[in-house]
This record gives sequence, structure tokens and C-alpha cells, in this order.
Amino acid sequence: MPCRGVDEDVLPGNSNHLSRGEENALKQDVELSNLHLGDPNGDGDFPEGGARAWSVVFGSTCALTALFGVINTTAVFQQYLSSHQLSSYGAGPIGWIFSFGLFMTFFGGVQVGPLFDARGPRVLMLTGSILLFLSMILLGECTKYWHFFTVYGLVGGLGGALINTPAVACVGHYFLVKRGAAMGIAFTSGSIGGIVFPLMLQQLLPLVGFAWSTRILAFVLLVLLVLANLLVKSRLPPIPGGRVLPDFSVFKDLALTFCTLGIFFMEWGLFVPLAYISSYAVDHGRSTAFGFQIVAVLNAGSFFGRWLPGLISDKIGRYNTIIITIVLCIVTIFALWLPAQDSEVMLILFVTCFGFASGSNLGLAPVVVGQLCKTENYGRYYATCYTIVSFGTLTGVPIAGQIMSTSNGSYAGLIIFAGVSYVAALACFIVSRACKVGLAVRAKW
Repeated sequence: MPCRGVDEDVLPGNSNHLSRGEENALKQDVELSNLHLGDPNGDGDFPEGGARAWSVVFGSTCALTALFGVINTTAVFQQYLSSHQLSSYGAGPIGWIFSFGLFMTFFGGVQVGPLFDARGPRVLMLTGSILLFLSMILLGECTKYWHFFTVYGLVGGLGGALINTPAVACVGHYFLVKRGAAMGIAFTSGSIGGIVFPLMLQQLLPLVGFAWSTRILAFVLLVLLVLANLLVKSRLPPIPGGRVLPDFSVFKDLALTFCTLGIFFMEWGLFVPLAYISSYAVDHGRSTAFGFQIVAVLNAGSFFGRWLPGLISDKIGRYNTIIITIVLCIVTIFALWLPAQDSEVMLILFVTCFGFASGSNLGLAPVVVGQLCKTENYGRYYATCYTIVSFGTLTGVPIAGQIMSTSNGSYAGLIIFAGVSYVAALACFIVSRACKVGLAVRAKW
């Protein structure tokens, strides 16, 4: 499929009186108009607000708080298990439990997305909520490695897959012009959970123990998931006889192919700081308490990064915004984290800036995917894309850990790996954008 094709006949008759730059800009404006700002086949009539639309955003926020709040609490779980139930295992094997859960959340989307398009969100959300709740309830009963791997990695991961795609895709059904802002609001949820849940567990674990701490957290998740099931609804009717198999034919669109690669490399870069920033702080002379607090600081920066750039993206273009924030990630990694060493000030500055930039990456990634397809196909495109991306979430942290091991514990190679991954992501997003609007810098896309 060609990267770009503009119908010259749609240009106004007096376009030959424009300068070359103005004519190119006009071509892009007409093309974007025909694409309905990311709706290439004209689905039309998005509510763009109203009680029902914003209730769906709130329901999605509740669902994603439950899901990604737990994921962002990985540092607390890993630290506790490594010194208690799984003290005989190294950090690597314990880390695979959480990596596998994250992998299943995204990889499982290859079936969930098409099922969402064909059947709607209700049964998927309900089943996923039950699995996620049971995963957290049963986690407190686990005593062996395979118990944790099965309960958290498999059961929790499958529950996450069933929740994630419908919660994200339904927001896209109600917003087009304001999609970046709406999605940004929904994705602030992971930061909220990433601040509250770790601090909550830090207080509960010494008081009531691991089993009751996870039970209390499970009932917090239950409240959020009940609200999500009541509020998350699809605007479009299910597609009768809709395709329920993986649809890798969507990658015939080169723009989507490079977009997927961009998100893949972005996930490689993203989860390295999230997984290692706490141990980095401790290994450079900071206390264990500081190591957990700095994770909360990163998530606090991410809170604003998931919302504000989403709002800006509706003004200057979704692709333009994600490219800018990836550049910021590259700058913070190489200019702040790499030379930080024992400097507490530089480390705090890094996690704040990186949290902001990377938070916007997560919030905007589903939006740029949705910009490349019809709304009723969004679930399939999103899930197929994230099936590939899931291998990035599975492999990025172990690769970084292996780099650190071969460097005799030095973090320099690990940090460079994260930075280079973001550079590769930047290149892929630029190519994906060029497939749609060429190389014009001023085009809103």
C-alpha cells in the first residue's frame, strides 16, 4: 500500500496562485478534512461530550486505575516477595512474574479487540473484572513461585487483557476532535493508582501482613471495577458476523506498521526506568524508603503527562505531540539520568521530567492508532497493534537486566539501551507520519 496519496482534484481551482509551501499546506488541510481528523472513512456524528460520553471516560478511568494501578505497584510487590515468600529466588525470576502479566495483558488483546468489535464490551469487561479481582484475592494465599506466576501472571494478565481493550476503545467511540484530551484523562488513572496503591501497601504490609493487604487492595479494585462495568458502554452497535480472528492484514498500511514499531520501541524504553529506577537510587546511596518514594514522584509527573499533552494534541496534532514528547524522553535519559550518578537533585529532576514525557506517550499511543482506522474497527487495530507491542513489554526489562549483568552491575549500558530505544521509536513515528502527510513540519497531524 502506498505511503501517501493525495487526490489533486480536491484542491481549489485557484491553488496555482499559492506559493509552493502554501499549496502543500492546503493539500494537507484538505486531506485531513477528508480523513475527518483520524476518521478516514467518515464514521460521523461523534458526541464530543455530554453526560453519557463523559461517564464512559470516568468508567474507563476506573477500569484503568484498577489495572494499571496494580501494574505500577510492581516495585512494592517485587521488593516484598524477594524478602519473604520468594526470598530463595533472584530478582530476575521474580521479575518474570510481573513481565509475563504485562505481556498477557497486551498479547491477549489480539482476540479481545475483534471480539469487542463483534460483541461489544459488556461480557468482556465483566469476565476481566472477575479474573482481576480473583487474582488479587488469591495472591495473598500464594506461597510458591508457580502460585505467583499463575495467579498474578496468567489469571491477572488475562483479566487485564479483557479489561484494557474495551476500556480504551469505548472512549474512542464518543470523541474524535477531543479524543486526545478524553484519552489523556482516562490514562491519568494509571498514575493515580501508581501513587496511591504503593503508598497504601507500604502502610498495610507491616500492620496486617501480605494476605490481608492484598485482600484490602482487591476490594478497592472491586469498587472501581463495578463502576467501570456500569459506565463503560459502546456507542456503535456490534458488527453482525464481525471478524473475531487476528487481523494482521492491517499491517498492509505502512503508516500503521511504523506506528506499531514506534510504540514497540517506546515500550522498550519506557519500562526500563520504571523497573530499575528504585534499585538505581538504592545502589547509588539512597535509602529503600527513598527508592519507593521516587517511584511515586515519577507517577506524579506521569499524572500531568497523561492529561496535558492529550489536551494539546487536539490543537497541534496527535502525531506531532507524541513526537515532541519522545524527544523530551530522549533528552531526559541522556542529559539527566545517564550523568546523575549519586546526585539526588538530578535523579528527582529526571523522574519528574521523564514521568511527564512518558505519561503522555502512554496516553497518546492509542489515539495515534485510532487516527489510522475507522472507529468501528478501532478495537481490532488497537489490539492487533498491541499484540506486537506486548513482546516489547515482555523482553525490554530482561534485555536491560542482562546488559547490566554483563556490565558488572553498571547502569550505564542499561540507560543507553533505554535512550536508544526511544531514538528508534522517534524514527518510526516520523516515518509513520510521513506516510500520511509527507515531511511538512507545519501539518497538523
